[in-house]
Amino acid sequence: MPSIYRGPADRRRVRDWCLERLDSWDVPHRRGEIRTEAGVTSVLLVGAEPVASSSTVVLVPGTNTNGAVCRHLAGALAARWPTVVLDVPGQPGLSADVRPRRGRSAWYGRWLTEALEQAVPGPALLVGHSLGGAVVLASDSPRIAGRLLLSSAGLVRLRVPLGVVAATVPWLARPTLPRTARLLRRMTAFDERVPDELTEWMTLVARSCRSSLAPPPLPPGLLARRRSVPCVVATGRHDVFLPPQHIGPAAQRHLGARLHVMDDSGHLLLDESPDEVVALVARALASAYGDGA
Repeated sequence: MPSIYRGPADRRRVRDWCLERLDSWDVPHRRGEIRTEAGVTSVLLVGAEPVASSSTVVLVPGTNTNGAVCRHLAGALAARWPTVVLDVPGQPGLSADVRPRRGRSAWYGRWLTEALEQAVPGPALLVGHSLGGAVVLASDSPRIAGRLLLSSAGLVRLRVPLGVVAATVPWLARPTLPRTARLLRRMTAFDERVPDELTEWMTLVARSCRSSLAPPPLPPGLLARRRSVPCVVATGRHDVFLPPQHIGPAAQRHLGARLHVMDDSGHLLLDESPDEVVALVARALASAYGDGA
């Protein structure tokens, strides 16, 4: 399996960027590593120490993101619940830098099952965004007490509008901060300014990494088995890849879940509406455990 990085220097630059952001973070946290079939996995623990007797929120980020990029949301979640963020192997960050060419969904499912056994001592609410949602669905770990899927891959093929393609091609060909910002604005609700840190990060990704494509939908039989665990599904009203009219019927058909629509969000809803995401976590916990604790 080839590395996702263009070279060793690129891997160092990505790791340095992530470690610098975590080292400068003023929210109490600690980072560790576990070893899995998929290689080394970075585990970011934020807030209180997880215990076996209560629920832990486990955030699984999407394509090209990781714990360092999701600090703001992790901090907001940790203010209420013990929170763990797993850097997904085969994505830029602090975990292993390889991914298989085939059978990727099953590989990710086995990875997450193994990671949960080591990273959390008891039941977990899994929060998956974009690619992370497909990974969350791929795992059948008995530790999963509930799922929150945010603009989730795995249910239906993502749409890629021509405007996004037109912004992506020059971004990949010659990444610059303005080109990155232009692409990211296409993914927001109202073509708004995106955080400077996210623009900086995605420029580094384009310069340093070979990005993965969106995963295909998971098999219907696998999705049907996921009905046994409570699931909340949400997307942004202005999501260019997974608009409500596209993902809503699939969520109902495969998971029996009614779609929650986030009115002021696009695909970057972790950055656009973090407070609403926290509220959805509380809702998913209440569904899973009966009291949101």
